[in-house]
Amino acid sequence: MRLRFVLGALALLAALAPAAARAEDGYDLWLRYRPVEALARPAYQAHATELVVAGDSPTLRAARDELERGLSGMLGAEAPLAAAVDRPGAILLGTAAQPQIAGLGLPLADLGPEGYLVRTVQVDGRAVTVVAANSDVGVLYGAFRLLRLIQARQPLDHLAISDRPALRLRVLDHWDNLDRTVERGYAGASIWDWWKLPDYRDPRYVDYARANASVGINGAVLNNVNAKPESLTQPYLRKAAAIADALRPYGIKVYLSVRFAAPKEMGGLPTADPLDPAVRAWWAGKADEIYRLIPDFGGFLVKANSEGQPGPQDYGRSHADGANMLAAALQPHGGVVMWRAFVYSSEQPEDRVKQAYAEFTPLDGRFAPNVMLQVKNGPLDFQPREPFHPLFGAMPKTPTMLEVQVTKEYLGFSTHLVYLGRLWEEVLKADTHRPDAGSTVARILMRGTGPGALTGMAGVANIGADRNWTGSHFDQANWYAFGRLAWDPNQSSRAIAEDWARLTFSNDPAFVAPVADMMLRSREAVVDYMTPLGLHHIMGEHHHYGPGPWVADAPRADWNSVYYHRADAGGIGFDRTEDGSNAVGQYAEQAGAELLDDERYLLWFHHVPWDRKVRSGRTLWDELVVRYSRGVDEVRQMRRTWDAMAPYVDPARHADVAAFLAIQEREAQWWRDACIAYFQSQSKRPLPAGYAPPAHPLEWYEAQKFPYAPGG
Repeated sequence: MRLRFVLGALALLAALAPAAARAEDGYDLWLRYRPVEALARPAYQAHATELVVAGDSPTLRAARDELERGLSGMLGAEAPLAAAVDRPGAILLGTAAQPQIAGLGLPLADLGPEGYLVRTVQVDGRAVTVVAANSDVGVLYGAFRLLRLIQARQPLDHLAISDRPALRLRVLDHWDNLDRTVERGYAGASIWDWWKLPDYRDPRYVDYARANASVGINGAVLNNVNAKPESLTQPYLRKAAAIADALRPYGIKVYLSVRFAAPKEMGGLPTADPLDPAVRAWWAGKADEIYRLIPDFGGFLVKANSEGQPGPQDYGRSHADGANMLAAALQPHGGVVMWRAFVYSSEQPEDRVKQAYAEFTPLDGRFAPNVMLQVKNGPLDFQPREPFHPLFGAMPKTPTMLEVQVTKEYLGFSTHLVYLGRLWEEVLKADTHRPDAGSTVARILMRGTGPGALTGMAGVANIGADRNWTGSHFDQANWYAFGRLAWDPNQSSRAIAEDWARLTFSNDPAFVAPVADMMLRSREAVVDYMTPLGLHHIMGEHHHYGPGPWVADAPRADWNSVYYHRADAGGIGFDRTEDGSNAVGQYAEQAGAELLDDERYLLWFHHVPWDRKVRSGRTLWDELVVRYSRGVDEVRQMRRTWDAMAPYVDPARHADVAAFLAIQEREAQWWRDACIAYFQSQSKRPLPAGYAPPAHPLEWYEAQKFPYAPGG
């Protein structure tokens, strides 16, 4: 059947309506598929006269449905499914196994199981757009790429796109609890409605899968790393299986976080010792049970011996012992273990940022082949800025995956506009100076030999039940950027920001350029008004909301802000040089030297006198005041930029973003004033000329309490 385009009314509407024609609520994310402008539409319609799908499967049907949805939305098509390529401008989808594709002789061999081609070819003298791959999911990814080209108004003549993912596992970690609360989640309740599952499957699950597949995400850990043993009971496994059924056509496997003590807490065993034969048998039986319900189950994510969670060290065993026991249970089914390297013991460490390196590097080469070590981007805990984690490159015999936080636990929750693509790009491009490991963090992540090599990247999800998915419209950009960078860690965060702005709001260059600039500057703004010059972990206690550099009464020293900034009359900063904790010694020599010399990490690695001159020529104290103030000024500029974008954005979304930016400016000022008030109480220095004092005395800021802050 031929694509039947409804040209008249749609053309008139598009010609008369401005870019901000109708209100939107953000539910469509970057898959908006709004009508192409009337003048440009015929050129795209000429490439979409027929849609032919070679083969039939749930995934190919998903690709077909997405193209029908996208083409009808953008080009006015009604019923686009065709039976044959019988005219110019057809779109042909299929895998190398289908005769229609095999006969074209396309270079698919090197694309792997998930890569794709989008290419203009000649079929019987007619130009045809082919989306081809070695697998159905590759075709789906290619279909999304073709739609993205039209969304971004890219030409479709002479296409020759070839793409494949650089990483095998591209996983969202949902810190979602069984009661639908979300740890560090700022977008409402969990999207997984455990109470209604498995009998009711929210249609939202399919839209979640569509959004993930559109950026190449292929895995979802359904539950919190602080896992409950009930997640492994038969009723909850059936609920997880129902979610897996909804996600499977989109190439997304489900994973579960598991509680290491489950054999003891729910299995009735006297121990959870990973070397105990009965414990090993229990896990093997549990894996068999899971795979009977979810044949393509991805595997386990494990948080062990950290923040009070049980683990192998409770029995005098190593992390490798614990991970390998679970790996043996999953190995017959092809499952993997993602073992988190975020650990710190109940005993007081010399320097908390050193613990993961100290515990894991002696275990290099001792993990089973289906174990991945999941390492945070920095050695502390998702701060606005940290140096890259020293474990990257330090364990060349162990597959290592990067863990980033898409949700903004330490960066102002959902109300602060902070584009994290720049943060992640900074980490991925960091040079470890370990040449045997590939040097940059990105190359280390991509390291591996053979088609089954374990590589990956995980992101702690920012998704919830809010209508706009992420709590704010601009937080959608971080979900989008995570998927794009997990597919290709060498991509430009600026290019990704520009793409997202086009797909989500407007293709007009007068909108895209200033908004992308604003997004790229936003991360540095939050560093300035929260933690300039390498400060870290000075937020409010427990909920991590707002400033708290004065926190000093937590049960453990390393839960206190004063532990990290060490401000006193003589100066500020944590000495991690050779004369201090020597955390810098965990890096390769050249990398360590560069970090010590990098002013962005000045107070991360050095305890610096207040009156020492920094590179600007100002004293350290004056520089801190300048940077705190600069961060607030940048948010004010962001507000002005967004105000000027009103002609390009529907009023509802524009108003939402504007309201959140007003919150951000107020809270940036709060951060600035509270931190200056506290650090001035230590430095005893006057503010530099021209800089306003805090609005309140220090005691006022210290008295602020937020017992019901979200995400705690």
